[in-house]
Amino acid sequence: MDHTTGRPNHIQDVLVKMHGGQWFGFDPWDNQVYANLVIHDGSKSKPTESELTTELASMQAAFDAAEYKRKREAEYPSVQEQLDMLYHDQADSTTTFKTAIKAVKDKYPKP
Repeated sequence: MDHTTGRPNHIQDVLVKMHGGQWFGFDPWDNQVYANLVIHDGSKSKPTESELTTELASMQAAFDAAEYKRKREAEYPSVQEQLDMLYHDQADSTTTFKTAIKAVKDKYPKP
């Protein structure tokens, strides 16, 4: 997984999602490619390379499709600020809260 963005970028991300625990490894560990994948837990079968790359592509697509959500979340005012806007909108008959939220939604629309 890309430690900066959180985007899945390796078959290891798929393997971790499949089962918990130390059920797989790589031999040698410093060369983490499918050919070196070793299954340690005899109750688990080794997925095919195609299964892993297909699921990785699916995970990446889901991550990419949710980019607008991550950007929105970062730009919304804090909950405390939103509550303050709502209070003042009620007290002053204004629409500060709606305007602030709409600006973020307009900037990052759903795909």
